[in-house]
Amino acid sequence: MTKAEILKREILRQYRSVRQFALEMNIPYSTLVTALERGIEGMAYGTVIRMCDKLSLNPVDFTSLERDASLGAQLLENRVMQNYVKLNQEGRDKILELMDDFVQIDKYKQKAKKKL
Repeated sequence: MTKAEILKREILRQYRSVRQFALEMNIPYSTLVTALERGIEGMAYGTVIRMCDKLSLNPVDFTSLERDASLGAQLLENRVMQNYVKLNQEGRDKILELMDDFVQIDKYKQKAKKKL
């Protein structure tokens, strides 16, 4: 399945129509239809990124992202994991040890969101 086909499938799954999605994204309908038919390679990179973010798709491989996570958080997590797997066992152990230390320090802890 091509990236354009994945986008179209996801657009139709999440929105009533391609036209509705184009309106929501403020993209000319004809531009979106042409891109979905001929391929998204000619589209502006920023537009593709915005579309992927709106549809919760990873802009690299167009796989689904978790609905509650932001695109930036997912990309950061991917970057961290890509670097982690490059380490040998000693490096991995050291990183995990440092992370364990940092989560004990209040200043580095993530603030919990208050629920109403």
